[in-house]
Parts: sequence; structure tokens; C-alpha cells
Amino acid sequence: MTTQILSTTQMFSTIDAMREACADARRAFGSRCRLGLVPTMGALHEGHLSLIRAAKRECDVVAVSIFVNPAQFAPGEDFERYPRPVECDSALLEAEGVDLVFAPSAEEMYPHGVPQAFVDVPDIGGRLDGQFRPGHFRAVATVVAKLFHIVGPDLAFFGQKDAAQVAVLRAMVRELDFRLQLRVCPTVREPDGLALSSRNRYLTAGQRSDALVLWRALNAVRALADAGKSDANILRHAMLRVLESSPSVRVEYADIVHPDTLQPLDNVREGALVAVAAHVGTTRLIDNILLPPSMPGSQR
Repeated sequence: MTTQILSTTQMFSTIDAMREACADARRAFGSRCRLGLVPTMGALHEGHLSLIRAAKRECDVVAVSIFVNPAQFAPGEDFERYPRPVECDSALLEAEGVDLVFAPSAEEMYPHGVPQAFVDVPDIGGRLDGQFRPGHFRAVATVVAKLFHIVGPDLAFFGQKDAAQVAVLRAMVRELDFRLQLRVCPTVREPDGLALSSRNRYLTAGQRSDALVLWRALNAVRALADAGKSDANILRHAMLRVLESSPSVRVEYADIVHPDTLQPLDNVREGALVAVAAHVGTTRLIDNILLPPSMPGSQR
């Protein structure tokens, strides 16, 4: 991209200051400036860093937000204990050459204590995670819409691991005519296949080993699909058999759905999202894979 003009990472905690910084950055780069946004809740890991690197490849200016959004946590969820390693996150962002960091307080984002207006994608937002976490995706869509208005990005970067969130945000961007593009980057995994997550740090060594059953279950579905099986019911039962082989893992959902609508599918001939959520101990983990459409002439 364009030669770097912003020389150091700048951090802001107020909406007005972040808006002004984004406008200044655009002026510095000129009318063809491409500004990328990577929304996060902090506790950064290689998955987040992969999004930042993707943004840097495509954009002149890269902004990262760090905001643990209280509105998307239900009572009894892990809002209070969600990791907030501020100094470590700041060092990582500086090392990656991020230009602008927006780290507001809850009071800055919600001056009245709770949101006074919401963005809702009710149908898609009520599926997969939304079925078990009522109101979660309404809160996610609301805070992401606020971030889009504050930063004004041309591109916004999200991870495939949060596939249901991606489907909700794609619908929001389309229906509300946001002038930006979503980029969805591949899930980053540990060498043994465990999807990176800020919540992985909650797991004990034994629980971490148990959590690998999610990846094994997804791979079982992929192997059957590669072998020509297309019946979604057969594939789902195979996934459940693998998941049930680990009694310490409590399955929340294990579904095969359309990646955009999150509606259940009868078959995977046109491609599919295979998604799972499960509790390992007290930690809720999600994972998924995308199955490509069948090749013409294949026997599925």
C-alpha cells in the first residue's frame, strides 16, 4: 500500500478524538486512502494479528478497536472475568504497526449505562449462537454499527471462527447500506487444530485436550463430505457421535446450515457451514468449517 505516513501507533479513548484522528489520517493519505478496521475485545492472539496483517496488506491506514462490550454478555456470562491484558495488547498493536487504536470505556460508548437504540437482525440473529444467547447478536450488531460510524472504514476485518456473527454483520451491512466491505479471514489454529480464542486461557490442561473433540468432529464431517456423502442429517449425526465420545464436553449445538442465512440444510451439495458450540468445563467454545459446493458430476 501507500508509503507509511503515520509513524507511531496512536491510542484514543473518546469517540470525538477517534473520529478526528481517522479524518486526519484520510487527509494525510489523500482522497484514495483506504482505511481498515479490525474490531476486537482485546486479549489479542495470533487470530487477531492475522486480521491486522490482512488489513495492512489492503489498507493505507489500519485502526483496531478494543472494547469488551457489556451489552453482549448475558447475566452469568464471563463479562467480569473476560481477560483484559491492556499493556500486552498495546505492545502487540505497536509491534504490528497499527496506526490508530480506539479503546473506549463503557461509559463513553453507552453514556446512559445501556444502549438507548439497537440494531437488530432478528431472523439470522436468532440462529446458532443467537438461539442460546438471546439478544447477543442485537448487541453485537449495535456496537459494530457504532464502530463503523465512528471510524468510517472502507474495509472491516473479521474471523471465520465467528461465522454466525459474520452472517449477522453481512446482513446488517447489506440492509443498512453501509459503504464498506467485510473481509472474512480464515480461522487460525494451534498446531493440533484447536481454534485460537481469547477464552482458551480459561482451560486447564485436561480441558484443553478435551476441547480438541470439536476439531475432530468437524474433520469427521469434512471426511464424509469429501467421500461423497451429502445428506446433512447423516453428516450431523456423525458429528454428534464424535462429540459425544468426550463426556466432559457439553454440546450446545452442532448444525449444518447455509453460511449466509444460517438456515438448516438438507444437503451440502451447494456448500455449507458446519458449526459447533460446546461447553468444556465452564468455558464456552465455538468452531466451524466451510464445505465447498460439490464438483459438477460428483456423486453426492
